[in-house]
Amino acid sequence: MIPRQIQSELALAAKEYPVVTISGPRQSGKTTLARMQFPDYSYANLESPELRRLATNDPLAFFARHPAPMIIDEVQRAPELLSYIQTISDKSKKRGQYILTGSHQLRLHEAVSQSLAGRTALLRLLPLSLEELKNNNLCNMDWNMLIYHGFMPRLYEEDIDPARFYRNYFQTYVERDVRQMINVKSLIAFESFMRLLAGRIGQIVNLHSLSSDVGVSSTTLKEWVSVLEASFVIFRLPPYFENFGKRIIKSPKIYFTEIGLAAYLLGIEKPEHVTRDPLRGNLFENMVVLEALKTRFNAGTDPNLFFFRDNKGNEVDLIFKKGRQLIPVEIKSSMTFNSDFTKGIDYFRKIARDAVNGTVIYNGEMTGNISDTRFINFVNTSEIFSEPD
Repeated sequence: MIPRQIQSELALAAKEYPVVTISGPRQSGKTTLARMQFPDYSYANLESPELRRLATNDPLAFFARHPAPMIIDEVQRAPELLSYIQTISDKSKKRGQYILTGSHQLRLHEAVSQSLAGRTALLRLLPLSLEELKNNNLCNMDWNMLIYHGFMPRLYEEDIDPARFYRNYFQTYVERDVRQMINVKSLIAFESFMRLLAGRIGQIVNLHSLSSDVGVSSTTLKEWVSVLEASFVIFRLPPYFENFGKRIIKSPKIYFTEIGLAAYLLGIEKPEHVTRDPLRGNLFENMVVLEALKTRFNAGTDPNLFFFRDNKGNEVDLIFKKGRQLIPVEIKSSMTFNSDFTKGIDYFRKIARDAVNGTVIYNGEMTGNISDTRFINFVNTSEIFSEPD
């Protein structure tokens, strides 16, 4: 089992709250994390039809069979259990009695906010981070291999072909989860939409334009995007804007939570195909943006991540809001230093009063400061976002 950086935050949360809820995409390692951290807890997986029926029809019998402390997987499948957990937790006053996991943000958040408000710590676990791979010597940090291979723990623990893994992952989890949450009338249209979405990584997606390509309404596509975000398949990066006037773009950019899935949807079948792919820069940006997000989540903090773009083409890939400071970050897949890398950073620092010195994260080996800008290799991305707010 691969040690996870969020473990210290999980241990701390279990000492402070009676319930800890871990959400995240399927196969990201939530169950492994919980059972590794709490090996003596009883365990129940509500994907099991028998256990789900028992939990739904006779909650008291369910808790008699599985006494606290316990781990409950995919708890959103039986939300009625949360009211009982609230009652049991209030009576016992013990900490860390229930560790809950779930793969649907909306369902889980609604259920938890209704029954466990103030009683649970909320943690989000994404697939493996660059930092976790590096610390455990799991790969050679070649970015083409990283994008093709992805970051799902099973791919590093077992000898599985990535293309086969993501094909099955898409068909087994993504399509099934979407069907559970909305009425997808045409899986062919949905798969087409997913592939088109992968082709727009790091872009502001125009759903009206996509609707004609997919053959469904933009309203339906908007619903699909919301479900994909709720299922941790995609991540929407919000824009940063203050009193900059009407010239600022105010729509979010879209990234995939698992870059390996995006590579599969783009038809990338070998690591060497990444370098030749016209979206290689977008894929590299996706990997770095998600590393920033993982670093924040693993520390139990809010993302505080944004991007900046105006209608004249001025842009910064990432804005990290650290306290009152705004740290502009540019992401480049190039191995060679170029002074143009800092243009967006320089512009943003002129117009944003709280902007400080920026950082360029790229594929090169030259590191350190050039003028007011810090340059680091992408492997060390977490250094920027793990600093205390």
